[in-house]
Amino acid sequence: MPVLSDVTAAEVMDAPEPVRNLHQEMLVIAQPVLTITSEVLALVTAYESRRILAPKYAADMRHIALATIAAVDSLVSWNFKHIVRLEKIRQFNAVNVELGYGPLTILSPREVTTYEGTKDSRRRDGSKDS
Repeated sequence: MPVLSDVTAAEVMDAPEPVRNLHQEMLVIAQPVLTITSEVLALVTAYESRRILAPKYAADMRHIALATIAAVDSLVSWNFKHIVRLEKIRQFNAVNVELGYGPLTILSPREVTTYEGTKDSRRRDGSKDS
């Protein structure tokens, strides 16, 4: 099940219409929407103190903190500069574990997507494509 947040909603406000429409569709199945709390802000402050990312990338750190605190299965992102980068993943998770949270699995969309006609694709009824 997808998990969305206030941060995601703010980011898609200026996105192309198809992206905004997809976000609206996902909101129907992604309840509740995660919100920024004092716990999230404290974790972001911990990331900032370790200089994992520059303060101007606070929204990226809020994504990580929200997903960490919500203990999601994985965070999927196209952001290869600040989020989907092994060095950054290790740094975020070092802080997470040090503060008593579990490590966060961060993946690119390619790692969680299957395509029709591929060996690993499945039909809606669960049977494999031939």
